Amino acid sequence: MAMTVGDAESDEVISNINTTPLVDVMLVLLIIFLITIPVVTHTVPLQLPKERIQPLQTQPKSIEIAVNRDGDFFWNETHVDAQTLLDRLKTVSVQTPQPEVHVRGDQSTRYEFIGRVITACERAGIAKVSFITEPPARGG
Repeated sequence: MAMTVGDAESDEVISNINTTPLVDVMLVLLIIFLITIPVVTHTVPLQLPKERIQPLQTQPKSIEIAVNRDGDFFWNETHVDAQTLLDRLKTVSVQTPQPEVHVRGDQSTRYEFIGRVITACERAGIAKVSFITEPPARGG
């Protein structure tokens, strides 16, 4: 008795691709890369600074002085005249710590009126005077 393998009539070449060796090679390469990547990655040893928590000093409330285009003075939204403004600034200037004065002026206000506020702050002995402006438009 003889044994036959396959069809005796078909002497054709098998045209199917065997993917098993390809998968084996890819798995071996994956394992090699997983092992070598941590070795290749170098890190620079650093000692980062530690955060220090310091209590904030309480700031006194700032004073906002507004000047409209007609030259009227407003102390935190209440209308005052020039002498009252100077008197209030003198009483505030002796506080410890001294509050900041923020001057908000209308765009069409003459500089003379803003100058009067600055002069009153100087006479009263205010150390910090700042101007409130509108930030420029985004992107331009």
